[in-house]
Amino acid sequence: MTWQTWLFLPVFFGAMGYSLLQIRRLGKLMKASTGKTRVMDEMGARVRETLINVLGQKAVLRDKKAGIMHATIFWGFLIITLGTLEQFVSTLVEGANFEFLGSSIYQALVFFQDFFTVAVLLAVGYAFYVRLVVRPERLGKSKDALKILAFTGGLMVSILLMNAFHLAGTQPWFASAMIFSNLLSGLAPSDPSICMAGYTFFKWIHMILVLGFAMYIPHSKHLHVLAAGPNTFFKTLTVEKGMQKIDFEDETLTQYGAAKVTDLSWKDTLDTFACTECGRCQDLCPAWNTQKPLSPKAIISDLKKNLLRNQAAILSGKIEDVTPVIDDNVTEDVIWACTSCRACEVACPVFIEQTDKIYAIRRNLVLMESRFPAEVQNVFKNMENNATPWAFSASDRANWSQGLSIPTIQANPNAEVLLWVGCAGSYDDRNKKVVTAFASLLKKAGVSFAILGNEEKCTGDPARRIGNEYLFQTLAKSNIETLNRHQIKTIVTSCPHCFNTLKNEYPDFGGKYQVFHHSQYLVRLMNTGRLKPAKNFDETVTYHDSCYLGRWNSVYEQPRSLISAIPSAHFVEMTQNREKGMCCGAGGGRMWMEEKIGKSINIVRTEQAIATKATVVASACPFCMTMLTDGVKAKDLQSKMKVMDVAEILDQSIS
Repeated sequence: MTWQTWLFLPVFFGAMGYSLLQIRRLGKLMKASTGKTRVMDEMGARVRETLINVLGQKAVLRDKKAGIMHATIFWGFLIITLGTLEQFVSTLVEGANFEFLGSSIYQALVFFQDFFTVAVLLAVGYAFYVRLVVRPERLGKSKDALKILAFTGGLMVSILLMNAFHLAGTQPWFASAMIFSNLLSGLAPSDPSICMAGYTFFKWIHMILVLGFAMYIPHSKHLHVLAAGPNTFFKTLTVEKGMQKIDFEDETLTQYGAAKVTDLSWKDTLDTFACTECGRCQDLCPAWNTQKPLSPKAIISDLKKNLLRNQAAILSGKIEDVTPVIDDNVTEDVIWACTSCRACEVACPVFIEQTDKIYAIRRNLVLMESRFPAEVQNVFKNMENNATPWAFSASDRANWSQGLSIPTIQANPNAEVLLWVGCAGSYDDRNKKVVTAFASLLKKAGVSFAILGNEEKCTGDPARRIGNEYLFQTLAKSNIETLNRHQIKTIVTSCPHCFNTLKNEYPDFGGKYQVFHHSQYLVRLMNTGRLKPAKNFDETVTYHDSCYLGRWNSVYEQPRSLISAIPSAHFVEMTQNREKGMCCGAGGGRMWMEEKIGKSINIVRTEQAIATKATVVASACPFCMTMLTDGVKAKDLQSKMKVMDVAEILDQSIS
């Protein structure tokens, strides 16, 4: 063995051994997480999603400029790593190389290695420019990121110089394939011995930087290099998802929700390791963009810091010494600021799920410590006593339907569909008009439908989102018992929150039904010819995406289809629409909480609607209807801009 081999062996095994020990430590921290996580299924789909989003960089490329930069570095590293491996092998075994692959393959390999070395170097330069000159707020001021960029740039420079000296000193047969290194080799000294010395020097610089990088990664934000792939594999496969239920009958459970970072699941911990700190989540967060203390990027980073700060206690099994998850960084104001709109999750290129963690922490605050905004106390009390968040009598729930000839399920037990009215449709004067318009459309289409009347109760969605899982389950089980007793098969509702709960969460408790949002059902009726818009609607209409309809259930096009089908209606989009649409501010239980910090979210969204110069803001959610109506009133534009549900617009166009 040569002196290089003797020197390289301890350096290589020392560096890789240290790196593996640190990765093992992180694995133990994940294993210490006690929270319940999802069941792994559909392995084929998981492999496909991982290939598309890791190797294909699909999610990363949604942000074009940053995506191309990141994808170039990623793909470049995959190709360049083969060259690095060859250098490692040739150091261990003198004269070894990958030429056995064949001249054509080897020539193509060195060409792409040379090409991507320069491409990665340019991408690193662009990244430095963005961080040091452009300085977008979402990236923050990360010294760690600058160190990694310097590491990466150093690796590329060392490769170019190593190859340039090698080509100048030996003139190998494949030199012409390495276009950039070959050009650079023209600047090297003519003495072959000096060139080989330069080659050896920069080869060692490159290998030491690679091994140093391997040692640094487990301690840096670039841990995502290792964690992003597994995190993508274990992600929730569909947009639709429900909150995880708590088994209150399990007497071994002594902790509800997350009081400490160890109460989260191993997937939650993996999320913190996978975060790239790119800030895409923060860019779309309605709370952050209205000066609230919540940053989706920061909460993941702060949970990771909490975990690492407590790692000594966790690894020694002294969980009682782990400090609370609510601390100077993750404050109660941070947790209660979330509207659960999931803009952060949709934006994340590595599929981090922030809402799960916030829900878990809320559950602990509510169920274990009775700590929640004061105004929520009345909401809980109303739901317990009246089965609605508002202070209305349960016996008045069906009063809205008086005189409308709408049958109850008792009167029409063979109804084609059950119309789930919801609390807003039952009690809120503005939203009663929406349900009335929808019922009118069902009649015009000849649909046999019925309502539960006073048997209907709140789905429990507000309680669950705020953190009162016990109250949610009480209401859910009662509703399910009623629905099953009436042998309900198909449900349609105008409330996305009811829609989401009935469709995605009731199945966990034995309530399995075919559930439609009213926009979906109305499109079906139009497509089958049962509804035919004919009257002109001479208005300019913009549409506001409900978070629980769009980002929670991928229903984006049906409400737009309804508007587009109406004669004379002129449709315009807000700048932020569909997946990037801004929340109205009412989700996640915020409908019943005071907005005391920063600018009101509904005002900002209303301003975006005003910017379109539309005369009608269309909605498909009672919460959004309320928030946008309040926003229009706050701007004193009631005479110039109306807020209407898509069902109301369609009803006006059909005789």
